Amino acid sequence: MWLLAQALESVPLGVAYAVWTGIGTSGTATVGILFFQERVTLLRIVCIAGIVGTIIGLGLTV
Repeated sequence: MWLLAQALESVPLGVAYAVWTGIGTSGTATVGILFFQERVTLLRIVCIAGIVGTIIGLGLTV
């Protein structure tokens, strides 16, 4: 939460929250694959890449 508060000093709320939740979502899915032997499927990889791509795109709009 502290990092989100720091980001809000220079980034709009909508962008900051979207990036924060996107990192959490893709990070959780990646940890599940790497440490908890969840299945790796093409669709899962494409979705994670889409989230990361969206985070990058939002970062470029600021």
